Amino acid sequence: MKSINPATGELIEEYDQMNDDALNTIARDAASAQDKWRRNSFYERSLLLQRAAELLEENKEKYAKLMAREMGKPVGQGKSEAEKCAWVCNYYADNTEHFLEEEVIKSDASKSYVTFNPLGTVLAIMPWNFPFWQLFRFAAPALMAGNAVVLKHASNVTGCALAIEDLMHEAGVPDNLFRTVIADNDQTNELIKHPDIAAVTLTGSTRAGKAVAETAGSELKKSVLELGGSDPYLILEDADVEMAAEICVTSRLINSGQSCIAAKRLIVVEDIYDEFLEAVFHLMNEKKIGDPFNSATDVGPMAREDLRDGLHDQVQKSVAKGAECILGGSIPDRDGYYYPPTILTEISKDMPAYEEELFGPVASVIKVEDTREAIKVANDSDYGLGAAVFSEDLQHAEEIAAYELEAGCCFVNDFVKSDPRLPFGGIKKSGYGRELSHFGIKEFVNTKTVYRA
Repeated sequence: MKSINPATGELIEEYDQMNDDALNTIARDAASAQDKWRRNSFYERSLLLQRAAELLEENKEKYAKLMAREMGKPVGQGKSEAEKCAWVCNYYADNTEHFLEEEVIKSDASKSYVTFNPLGTVLAIMPWNFPFWQLFRFAAPALMAGNAVVLKHASNVTGCALAIEDLMHEAGVPDNLFRTVIADNDQTNELIKHPDIAAVTLTGSTRAGKAVAETAGSELKKSVLELGGSDPYLILEDADVEMAAEICVTSRLINSGQSCIAAKRLIVVEDIYDEFLEAVFHLMNEKKIGDPFNSATDVGPMAREDLRDGLHDQVQKSVAKGAECILGGSIPDRDGYYYPPTILTEISKDMPAYEEELFGPVASVIKVEDTREAIKVANDSDYGLGAAVFSEDLQHAEEIAAYELEAGCCFVNDFVKSDPRLPFGGIKKSGYGRELSHFGIKEFVNTKTVYRA
């Protein structure tokens, strides 16, 4: 398994793939550790999560540099990611006992209630784009609920995976309760089937989600899938154009555009289309592309060469079908896997820029006649992760967000983001299940009825 610096294309380190015997041992040992861990009180578990939060805060600069080196995230964004991981650890340390307290339900029994017991060991198959946050937003609630965690991270961020394992062990989490495996796709598929793996969660592509769901389903194991998105941002005729443009550009370029909940399709009512497009062009054109270790950098390299080349292919195919590229759209002549902020207009339904997820700093700006058409275009997608509405009529915008848009997370006058206090997840080909809040922690527990005659 190779870790390559995307800013230079140079090899950072190679990691040996584990053999099948080692993977089997890790799964068995995790189950044994979990049997002891589940008997700990919420308070005992919380102390270790609080210590993990302290370590994240204390070492956020180190972890930010590791993310920058392995997947190109600008260091300022990496520090914020580490801080957010600390937040989610503290959030579940503080709230899990309340979230999972027994719920008394009146029935014809002398006593009847519901308990929430851990499932066992959960396999987490995680992506490279937010190498710390994606893991911690699952692991914090899973561990607090009494489960064990086996992490299979993306191969290009193996250094991050091992750093997280070290952090958790330093915090006091038992060694076998949290383990990282270095495995290929075939081995991961077999690990899902392992009798000591109780459930699986995946954040990744729709293709990977289908494969994991098929294997987990064949074994009748619980799965949660957070997959891709092609998030629509609706800019209505009464929107604050300047504010909407600023937020849309920020969302589109976070993590160099490599976010499942980035603003991907900017759907603009024609009355303000020209004004909005001009504002977006100006903002994207002034963003600085460069070394992720430079604090002035807005857009770093893409994480891998194949991802950069695949994005460029989507742009070229869209242009060949009639899209107009008014900014960017060409691979820079420099080392590393850079791609410039790019704007595509004149988008039609048969283009990748309309139908596919563009996972990089490329915005599709789509003109529509009115609000009704904006909603129609927004929902005309296989994806349903996030969406946003911009309007000064807050009641109207909220009604659209709440009842009209086909997505799991809908925001008004802000960009879509994950928050430990709010459930996060999608519908359609963006997956199923929820992470975060009390909804997320209950995904990997046995909701058990207890009845006493």
